[in-house]
Amino acid sequence: MTFSIVAYDSENVEWGVAVQSKLIAVGSIVPFGNAGVGVIASQSWCNTSYGPKGLALLKQGLTAEETISIITKQDEKREHRQLGIVDSHGNAASFTGRECFDWAGHIVGENYACQGNILVSDETVFSMSQAYRETKGDLVEKLLTSLEAGQEAGGDSRGKQAAAVLVFKEKGSYDGGTDRYIDLRVDDHEHPIKELRRVFELYNLSFLKRDDPKDKVKLEGDVIKSIKEVLKLDGFYDGEIDSKYDAVTKESLQKWMHTNNFEAKEREDKFMWGSVYRYIEKRKEEIG
Repeated sequence: MTFSIVAYDSENVEWGVAVQSKLIAVGSIVPFGNAGVGVIASQSWCNTSYGPKGLALLKQGLTAEETISIITKQDEKREHRQLGIVDSHGNAASFTGRECFDWAGHIVGENYACQGNILVSDETVFSMSQAYRETKGDLVEKLLTSLEAGQEAGGDSRGKQAAAVLVFKEKGSYDGGTDRYIDLRVDDHEHPIKELRRVFELYNLSFLKRDDPKDKVKLEGDVIKSIKEVLKLDGFYDGEIDSKYDAVTKESLQKWMHTNNFEAKEREDKFMWGSVYRYIEKRKEEIG
């Protein structure tokens, strides 16, 4: 009762998994991965040992297809299992056991694999695959869009409950201490993929430096007025709501950014990243 995607981004050298299911805390059960090794999604009467066993084989240099062959051959209940793997070189493979509940199946493409079981129809994985191929942007954007497309096409026939996205890259954590570049879960929600997207947008503001250089606004005119309105409503500014970007405004904005843990998005010029300004506009709607 799960659909997932595993993928590799050769340009940014990232490996990722995204999953949704009518199963609480699916992110603690299905996805596994390591930078430089690969990623695995194990589902459908999930055998959680597929994760560590599969990663150990991938570390030895086996391909995704070879790894699937070995770990399923050793499993007496393999016909009830489903999994997708992308290895260190981006080779993708997937397996759907003959006893998985309908609809169950998978699609393997270049550097990715989509798989699902107990789905409304095959349109879920077809839509996921198409969305992944056609979406512009980095790996996490492609993964989230793929999940959204799968849900829009029908998704899990039992409904929705939990979702997760993980992206691994060398020294990917905010301090470079681990390879967990992105690690987010929604464990019990009426619209888990939508909530996962919302949480990711906050995570992006706090930790990631992935903004498009063209996605910025100049600190002038109505932009400054909107910023001052939010700063005032949040208690960081008590001056006039005008279009002046002076020292007081700059200091107030910096305190607001630091309070919200947005240091990763600070700039030294007279521009603001579009991601931060969109958050400010949304914040203004919420509290205005």
